[in-house]
Amino acid sequence: MFKRILIANRGEIALRVIRACRELGVQTAVVYSEADRDAPYLELADRTVCIGPARADQSYLRVDRIISAAEVAEVDAIHPGYGFLSENSQFAEKCRDSGYEFIGPTVEAMEKLGDKSAARAMAKKCGVPTVPGSDGVLESEAEALSIARKIGYPVLIKASAGGGGRGIRLANDDDQLKRAFQEAAQEAATAFGRADVYLEKFIVDPRHVEAQLLADNYGNVVHLWERDCSLQRRRQKLIELTPAPALSDKTRQALCESAVRIAKAAGYTNAGTVEYVVDKNGNYYFIEMNARIQVEHPVTEAVTGIDLIQWQIRLAAGEKLTLRQSDVRCDGFAIECRINAEDPERNFRPCPGKIERLDPPGGFGVRFDSCARAGFSVSPHYDSMIGKLIVHRATRDEGIATAIRALEEFKVEGIKTSIPALLRILRSEKFAKEVPDVGFIERHFMN
Repeated sequence: MFKRILIANRGEIALRVIRACRELGVQTAVVYSEADRDAPYLELADRTVCIGPARADQSYLRVDRIISAAEVAEVDAIHPGYGFLSENSQFAEKCRDSGYEFIGPTVEAMEKLGDKSAARAMAKKCGVPTVPGSDGVLESEAEALSIARKIGYPVLIKASAGGGGRGIRLANDDDQLKRAFQEAAQEAATAFGRADVYLEKFIVDPRHVEAQLLADNYGNVVHLWERDCSLQRRRQKLIELTPAPALSDKTRQALCESAVRIAKAAGYTNAGTVEYVVDKNGNYYFIEMNARIQVEHPVTEAVTGIDLIQWQIRLAAGEKLTLRQSDVRCDGFAIECRINAEDPERNFRPCPGKIERLDPPGGFGVRFDSCARAGFSVSPHYDSMIGKLIVHRATRDEGIATAIRALEEFKVEGIKTSIPALLRILRSEKFAKEVPDVGFIERHFMN
């Protein structure tokens, strides 16, 4: 086991990793920007290292400064959290070249899966359904038009190295496709340094379902069942559920088993998530694999009783996966609600500022993951999420009722939050009666 780990991230995921390390008897060193100098979680770290100004490109995205921090803190390994450099294969390679274990997959696996068009091709070889579209990166606008006419509109143009909903454009006809091709390529070049794009059929009103995996260095891979992440606003997840509603046992089993095949084909290790879209007929299609821990991992922890962050660390330290697939249960129902510093009455505009009061809920089956407290300032420089409310109960109805009760108890003053919007969704008759798809929130709850 490692002696000391550098946490190359901030906020609630930094605190989550600190807690996992303390329980494992592992020391922690945490990097921070000048904007996070007074972050409460730094008090729990064994060492802290300032890595630069508030802007992420001058601190949390600076590979050289993180490696320097690892040297100063004398660590054995680096945990990237999620976001920032967590899926950057060059960062992973630099960590290992500098003598620090990267708590994540191998560079080779990251590169195989980081290119979405290449990942689609690998999924096809594994016999996993993929959305109809181009076989790889599009060479030209003319090729895009030819494929779109063949498979039929609507289609999506997507950045091959994309993520976070960027570099994606929808086209319903030839004229829109021409614009979409140029716009997606330009956004991809700006956001990811690569203009490569590919095309796939747009599944109308799809659901977003993902399978959680753990894999060791000895070829053992298990899935930890699935999560439904369809409740999104502008492709940003807001509420996550497990088990996924209205998914047959047969489809659920097949989807999760297909994720294991993909991971084995890629030589994947550590924690990862395979993402799918599911159409109205229950057909599922592979879209990508995320080579990191997910924001919504706590719902999986709730129903399986498995600590994913501790397993990330243990697997990176070379431990063998002791879990067998038959050991992985899915007990009850879990829901996660993201508490964001946003104003729902103003089209979810970010609402940074000082939190004057923060009284999170409690009670049976309630967990709140956050680094925030009264007096904490939400920075305008980073993601607006201030915490995650996780509820675990025996049934879906009980889980929703507890989530509503907990959100009603939640008191935040000084800033606006997403809590009123979350309550509107969970209390609504539409949520109770419909199976939500990715357009559910925008259809029913956005102006």
